[in-house]
Amino acid sequence: QVQLAESGGGSVQAGGSLKLSCAASGWMVNWVSSCTMGWYRQASGKDRELVSNINNSGTTTYADSVQGRFTCSRDKVANTLYLEMNSLKIEDTAVYYCAADCTSSVVLQKWFWGQGTQVTVSS
Repeated sequence: QVQLAESGGGSVQAGGSLKLSCAASGWMVNWVSSCTMGWYRQASGKDRELVSNINNSGTTTYADSVQGRFTCSRDKVANTLYLEMNSLKIEDTAVYYCAADCTSSVVLQKWFWGQGTQVTVSS
């Protein structure tokens, strides 16, 4: 139906920046524009947590820990989600996952997840 593929992860020093991308594809990809898309992360030994999401109207939410440092955006035409991360901290180290909450879609009716991309921030 829908596949999500993240890219842009890597290693960076504290204070640096990275930009993650998530490309949606599949024969039902055109329906993804109606879904809320978001970024989640999971640090080693911790639960997965919401970093940021953006609904189909463009309204964004952010975790308190990243507010003011991260910016989530989407290009509906290109079916791509972005996460611009600035002023990175060591505690931002985690695997970052792209997700699409399509449970409200009359066609898709489920969540979709990417495979994740590692972000490592060092001192």
